[in-house]
Parts: sequence; C-alpha cells; structure tokens
Amino acid sequence: MCGILAVLGIADNSQAKRSRIIELSRRLRHRGPDWSGLHCHEDCYLAHQRLAIVDPASGDQPLYNEDKTVAVTYEEYGEEFVDMLDGMFSFVLLDTRDKSFIAARDAIGITPLYIGWGLDGSVWFASEMKALSDDCERFMSFLPGHIYSSKTGELKRWYNPPWYSEHIPSAPYDSLVLRKAFEKAVVKRLMTDVPFGVLLSGGLDSSLVASVASRYMKDSKAAFQWGSQLHSFCIGLKGSPDLKAAREVADYLGTRHHEFYFTVQEGIDAIEEVIYHIETYDVTTIRASTPMFLMSRKIKSLGVKMVLSGEGSDEIFGGYLYFHKAPNKEELHQETCSKIKALHLYDCLRANKSTSAWGVEARVPFLDKEFINVAMSIDPEWKMIRPDLGRIEKWVLRNAFDDELNPYLPKHILYRQKEQFSDGVGYSWIDGLKDHANRQVTDAMLANASFVYPENTPTTKEGYYYRTIFERFFPKNAARSTVPGGPSVACSTAKAVEWDAAWSNNLDPSGRAALGVHVSAYEETKEAKDDSSGYASSQKLQVEKNVVIV
Repeated sequence: MCGILAVLGIADNSQAKRSRIIELSRRLRHRGPDWSGLHCHEDCYLAHQRLAIVDPASGDQPLYNEDKTVAVTYEEYGEEFVDMLDGMFSFVLLDTRDKSFIAARDAIGITPLYIGWGLDGSVWFASEMKALSDDCERFMSFLPGHIYSSKTGELKRWYNPPWYSEHIPSAPYDSLVLRKAFEKAVVKRLMTDVPFGVLLSGGLDSSLVASVASRYMKDSKAAFQWGSQLHSFCIGLKGSPDLKAAREVADYLGTRHHEFYFTVQEGIDAIEEVIYHIETYDVTTIRASTPMFLMSRKIKSLGVKMVLSGEGSDEIFGGYLYFHKAPNKEELHQETCSKIKALHLYDCLRANKSTSAWGVEARVPFLDKEFINVAMSIDPEWKMIRPDLGRIEKWVLRNAFDDELNPYLPKHILYRQKEQFSDGVGYSWIDGLKDHANRQVTDAMLANASFVYPENTPTTKEGYYYRTIFERFFPKNAARSTVPGGPSVACSTAKAVEWDAAWSNNLDPSGRAALGVHVSAYEETKEAKDDSSGYASSQKLQVEKNVVIV
C-alpha cells in the first residue's frame, strides 16, 4: 500500500519548504519503496511513495487528469463519485483550475489516513502520522467512509450502508448467498502483477481465505504469471497452536507453505520499532502487530509484495469469545456494528501498518463492501451463539462453507474455536511481554500513572511500558488522542463486562481472559485476585497450550 503526503495552501513555497516536504515524505518510503513522486502547483504539494502491485513497469504517481483514473470519474460525477469506488483507498485530489481539493478514505478504513492543520492555514494529509505530526499544530485520524472538501472545510460521511444505522435486520440466512458473496470478494482481490500469497494462521478466517483463493487461482491471471500453487505464510513460537493448525490446512489445500519462527526475546527486541510503525499504544494491537511485523519482513525477503488476510470476520459475525455472553440478538447486532465502525483503530491499523512497514500490501476480503452488506443484512438471531442448537461463534460462516461433497476445509478446522492472533502464535508470547514490562515499570510508576498520563491512563505495567515508547516517538497531545482507550476483555468493548460482571475481575484483552469460554482460559488464582495492579502477571495457564492524485 502506497504512502501519500499532501500539503495544501502553504504560506511558504520556497525551495527549503519543498525540501522539507520531500524529507517528510521520505518517512513513508517503507510503504512505497518502488518509486517516489512530487507535484507542486503554486502553494500545493502532492508527494507519493509507490508500492507497485499492478502495472509495476509504469503507473507512477501523482496522477494527472489525463490519466484514466479517479480524476476522470471526478470530472463526470463530482464529489459523489467516491461512493462508486470499490476497494481500499485513501486519496487526495487537487483541482488545479480553482485550487480546490478533496480527500477521502475507504468505507471501513482499511488504509490509514490522517488530516492536520498548520499554523499558516495549510491543510495536510498523510498515510501515517509520522509524516505530519512534527509540522502540524493539530492533527487527527481521518474518519473512514468520509470525504473532506476544501469548499466547505468539513468532513462528511459518504458511506451510508443500511447496517450503519444499527437497525435490526430481518433477512433470512441463506448459506449459499453468503458463500458466493465471500468467494466473489476473494477473487476480486487476486488482481496483481507481482508475486503474492495468503497469511494462514490455521484459524477459520485465514483458512477460508486460503481455501477460496487456492480454488480460483488456476483461472486467474496471477496463476499464468506466477504458477497455480498458492503460497501461504504463518509465524509463531515453536510448538504454537497456529503453526500446527496452519501446517494442517496448508497440507489439505496443497499450498506452498512457509513457516516462520520467532522467540519471545526477538519479539520484545522489535517492540519499539513496531510502535513507531503502527503508531498506537493499544495493548492488543501491539501484541498482535509484533509477530505480523516480523512475518512481513520474512515475506518481503521472498520477493512477495501482496498478501490476502482474514481481518474483519470476527467483527461482522460476532466471533470474539465475549459474544458468548450476548443477551439477545439486538445487542449482538449493535455490538457488531460498533466493532466494524472501530476497525480502523485496531485490526485494520495493525494489518496495514505491520505489513506496510516492509513494503507488503495486505488485502482483506471480509471487508469487501458488498460482502459486508450481505452479511450484515442477516437476521442476527442466526449469529447468536446457541450451544443447545450446536451453534458456536460464527456458525453462519462456518455452515456456509460446510460442503460435504466438495469440502473447503477439514471439519475440525472449520469448527476450530476462535484464537486471537496474539494468543495463537504461542501463549508464552503474551506472558513474556508481561514479564518484560514488569521488569521495566515499577509499582511506583504505575501508581502515579494518572498524573503522568492523565488521558487514557494505563492501568497495567504492560500498557505503561508501551505508552512510554509511544510518547517518545509521538509526544504531542494530538498524537495520543488518536488512540482509543478503555478496559477490554478478549478484544471486547465495555460490553463484555456489561454482559457478564464477573469478567471485570479479569480485564485483559487476551482471548484467554474469556473465563468459562476459552478452552485454555486463565485460571484465576488467589494471587491474581489480590493483584491490585489489574494485570494478570500471577495468573497461570490451565493447559499448555491510491489512488493518489495524491
């Protein structure tokens, strides 16, 4: 995924300022190592770092209105054309006739985008915060599904699907319709002129992506160029649950599988670099981003520049383990809507920035606009977890691909319990992170956290440790405000505690914090209950186990 930086209406258009913009754009080069471009029109600068996935021999950017791109559609339809775009994008379009401009971000926020304002009245846009944080007085995350117009100076939501209102849908569940919609979403993302593969953890979501992709590879242009055998990639600590499950799925599908290992110490050593790239201090995101960051480096070393990934399914189908506690279909549906709306702050941010750090593009079929509309129109009663009816989390998705005559996956993989990525790479990964943070942060430091960090105050030593690193890279108030806060159990919002008050004693974003649900849940010990710091250091495991015009 490319990197963009746009500075519009700048007061100083000297050579020194041009050099400064080039310098700032260079901070995004990891996102687009293949080529750089800079266009200047009076007091407006458009800079671009290109990752060449389609038509790598040409297609350099910024683009101009003679190109057959977004600009042509804008000419015909005006600002309303954004809703016609399909896929992931962040772009800035400058109309040189009157120096007006628009900026927009894709429906869910798969690609990152930030907006900032300079003291001289300039407006800035950048793919990552690091490109504008030093030079803008104020900046924020650009909301997904929104468009900014210089003519009004306002952000306006262009993405208005039926589910956004959180009205309870009533469409009957049709497994074949759901299956076809997902297959279409995967096939759509096989368009590439460079080597690609799929991230395969062995869980349901990545396994379905790999299964569908491998089925349709032989008919794709990519197969003609790179061969019909799909490449799959997995990372974990040796002996981790994901490695074992991924290898089994890869053998079943016949993919060319690449298995990468890392140690807890290697992960800890990468934490600072990970936080610099993903630009957050959210505990769950950092835990999961680190192995993904390490894996992306290995993937790039093999010459692969694009991967398919399984993000979004848990939000759409209520797949996180805390959804076992949903009291009714209304609350379940509203929670899934909230989770989708927040994806740009968590899983989308992780998937995009962890891979882009090494010049790899991650594509996410579950977040296809059409597929989301199909999945979110289903009566949520079908998404309710009903053990009495044999329905576990994400049953509607599992059932849609439970084909006896032409199986997509082995049964036990198709019905494998949800395992969060940061857990699946090896349970000792999170335990090792906590132990490391305990050695870096004293009890006194945590006791005074509310004075040092009054906004989004860290409540655990692990959270405090990440926060100190983040603040070193991004010290401004505006930067820390881009990160969400609040307690979490097993990747939940506050709803988990609302649905089951007993979980309030075990606030940890790990899936193993889902007491009574996860098969390898933490065992609450007396020491853990007495631990006033709120983190589970004394818990033990029960079991081993762009268009850019810019």
